[in-house]
Amino acid sequence: MKDARAALRYAKAILNLATDSKSESAVNDDMSFIANTIAENKELEVMLRSPIVKSSDKMNVLKALFDGKVNNITLGLFHLLQDNKRIGMLEPIAKKYAIVFDHLKSTQVAKVTTAVALTKEVEKQVLDKIVALTGEKANLENVINPAILGGFILRVGDVQYDASISNYLNELKKEFDNSHYIPKI
Repeated sequence: MKDARAALRYAKAILNLATDSKSESAVNDDMSFIANTIAENKELEVMLRSPIVKSSDKMNVLKALFDGKVNNITLGLFHLLQDNKRIGMLEPIAKKYAIVFDHLKSTQVAKVTTAVALTKEVEKQVLDKIVALTGEKANLENVINPAILGGFILRVGDVQYDASISNYLNELKKEFDNSHYIPKI
């Protein structure tokens, strides 16, 4: 909990700095790139969080991975985290940055759970429908869960719409369970 609050404070500070230099979108792209890179490489995540690995070695790895690919503000974040001995918080900070950036731009995150990955056409249709319903743009996050069998579950902010086959089957089961039909044998 303490780390989540600290990550949010760092993210807000970086957003303020990026906004002052009119590079908040570039830094958002950097943060997304960083979060995805760390999420896809468990060894990198373990190394960044390890208390055994020297912070200078962690910085060398970050520079090798991201130097020339990210904004100077993002590189400054690396040095700030090294100075404060918090390099292990890089991934949570990157994720929090995306959230505060979206809030700044009045963009919400829509989470769509499907049994299979969305195609680009369906993704565009969902985004258009979200704008029509809420009046705000959204970034789409597709979560794949074969257990829903088919259909989708859409969550935008606090609102959830469950149009999954598994939900339909559960509702059908409830109807049969609550039925007052008594079979005659």
